[in-house]
Amino acid sequence: MNIIGTLLVGLVVGAIARFLLPGEQKMGWIMTCLLGVAGSFLAGFVGQAAGWYQVGQGAGWIASIAGAIVLLFVVGKFKGGSGSA
Repeated sequence: MNIIGTLLVGLVVGAIARFLLPGEQKMGWIMTCLLGVAGSFLAGFVGQAAGWYQVGQGAGWIASIAGAIVLLFVVGKFKGGSGSA
């Protein structure tokens, strides 16, 4: 049930992260949701490694959004970023 919760949170988190990240992200909503899910998992793993969360405990909303923003930024840089010709 914890993984399903992380997936559902990740879907919403992807949309919020895309809204909060300035600039244009050239990707569809499915990719945005997948990056939100990955950001949620990333935040959970980083939080567990840092000792903020116990093993099996999912990341919170703010950490998930931060993880998704980081992933959106990285993907944007690999795809050429905004403002590139």
